[in-house]
Amino acid sequence: MPDPLVITSPANPRVKALAGLRRRRTRDAERRTLVEGYEELDLALSAGVVPEALYVCPELMGDRARASDVLERAGRLGTELVELSRAAFEKAAYREGPDGFLAVVPTVDRRCADLDLPADPLVLVCQSVEKPGNLGAMLRTADAAGVDAVVAADPVTDWGNPNTVRASKGTVFAVPVASDNTATTLAWLRAHGIPLVAATPDTETEHTAVDWTGAVAVAVGTEKEGLTREVLDAADHRVRIPMVGRADSLNVSTSAAILLYEAVRQRRDRGGS
Repeated sequence: MPDPLVITSPANPRVKALAGLRRRRTRDAERRTLVEGYEELDLALSAGVVPEALYVCPELMGDRARASDVLERAGRLGTELVELSRAAFEKAAYREGPDGFLAVVPTVDRRCADLDLPADPLVLVCQSVEKPGNLGAMLRTADAAGVDAVVAADPVTDWGNPNTVRASKGTVFAVPVASDNTATTLAWLRAHGIPLVAATPDTETEHTAVDWTGAVAVAVGTEKEGLTREVLDAADHRVRIPMVGRADSLNVSTSAAILLYEAVRQRRDRGGS
């Protein structure tokens, strides 16, 4: 691997350009985003992502053996390596306590029609979820639960939001994801014969009372308002998670996890495993 370009000044144009990718307008225009952190980068590389450039700060790195592994893997892909001083790296980094790894990668840009589903797919639909941390947390759950696709319907935040990437621990690159408007998402589900289960507190049906063993999609809505009438009217089932305390709702990512793991439980029971 050739010697890296070395940048020491936080005022360097390339450092400023990295900081600019925190803005959605810039990400959308350049179709690029940031992956920060060793674990996130490691997973992205394993998922087949080819970084355009990898910025490192040796002073912030911990285990040099694992650092060498990532550098070698990125180098074999033709990724440009740039070494930053601590001051320059901290200017470019978007999280506190950076570990010295920051990569520029292509953004994830898919629509529902681009997704390739297996038989009896399990799909998560997130309608207008606002907080990148919640979207990222749902991706981690989707990865763990073996979800076949996650669709952001009428998205407020984008898959390339650095905080989504961070909260997902890089699984945004491992789980098939797409963005579309709600009407197109619902039409896509119907065209593929996928029943829709809508999460809402306004029903008597508990989430354990429906059949999750075949093709199924579960929809969760915004943190404040929940799902729109359009989704609720289109749903084959409306389900609620039992609540016995004083709070009337759960965090959307927690709700999604409970629903998805009910699907996992039923599917395992059906398979006898």
